[in-house]
Amino acid sequence: MEKALVAMSGGVDSSVCAALMMKNGYECMGVTMKLYENETIGEPKENSCCAQRDTDDARKVCERLGMPYYVLNFKDAFASEVIDRFVAAYEAGDTPNPCIDCNRYMKFDRLYQRAKELACDVIATGHYARVEQDTKTGRWLLKKAVNTAKDQSYVLAFLSQEQLSHTRFPLGDFSSKDEVRAVADEYGFVNAKKHDSQDICFVPDGDYAAFMERYTGKCYPPGDFVDENGNCLGQHKGIIRYTIGQRKGLGLSLPAPLYVCRKCMDTNEVVLTQEAAIFSDTCIVKDFNWIAYDEPTEPVRVTAKTRYRAKEAAATAFVQPDGTVKLVFDEPQRAITTGQAAVLYDGELVVGGGTIIE
Repeated sequence: MEKALVAMSGGVDSSVCAALMMKNGYECMGVTMKLYENETIGEPKENSCCAQRDTDDARKVCERLGMPYYVLNFKDAFASEVIDRFVAAYEAGDTPNPCIDCNRYMKFDRLYQRAKELACDVIATGHYARVEQDTKTGRWLLKKAVNTAKDQSYVLAFLSQEQLSHTRFPLGDFSSKDEVRAVADEYGFVNAKKHDSQDICFVPDGDYAAFMERYTGKCYPPGDFVDENGNCLGQHKGIIRYTIGQRKGLGLSLPAPLYVCRKCMDTNEVVLTQEAAIFSDTCIVKDFNWIAYDEPTEPVRVTAKTRYRAKEAAATAFVQPDGTVKLVFDEPQRAITTGQAAVLYDGELVVGGGTIIE
């Protein structure tokens, strides 16, 4: 019997994942990663993934299934691999995606390594995505979930062939969240009707700038809003509080709407422009992880997302001599932002992904 380590958040998705893995014949153990102390993020919040209630819910689910359950301390690794990267990205003028870093460096790196130490054959999570092996080539493929509204393939685009071969996503074939909750009801799980968390886990109130100030002890000072000619338009409240394409929350009274198009970290200036100027048809992507096939020698036609919630757009990907990927869209895209991931698709297949640097 194959052995599975199931990542348990205390939510309904990971709970149903555990039940399905056992139903599919795996010997399972449930594990919750302790990622930080609640004091790190300020006042404890109920929707924090490390809240005591979530740990209690995960433990109760494992007890109901007859699975062993453990809480593993990953606080130091989470601080260095996720929170510090998050802070550094904003301080460099980028806009990070900490959920991608958490999957890349924590769940499918640190936790995956721990699974191997515990002699587990696979790691299973409640992500909405699918992993399949190409029977002709032997290559492991990442595909979108059947439920495209819940699809999470975007945040999984950095998984390697080895990681994919030892990963299971049993929720990927469900067509709706209601079906998942129905399974939880059948098992009598305490969290069957628990609401999904929508926030960054370590910034549960959504105020990431206030979190950064608490975490670093720094004050990110005000500076100037300027137009593209350098004319001062007013004062901003700290450069980390703004992202490319932002219009609301600028606190300015302007004759016409203006949008953030650039952040000058060396001069502490936020540059504003008209909306047309924040559209671009090209971006450069580094650290590209090719999943569907090896790095191509010719341009490839794809659809691409440059943000988690963005719609896919037709594009051509060109591998550059330095290994970066130049992505050229058929139509200009709004507010392509450095620090975000560009993920490429071919239908339901994830071609690969990397980090936007230009």
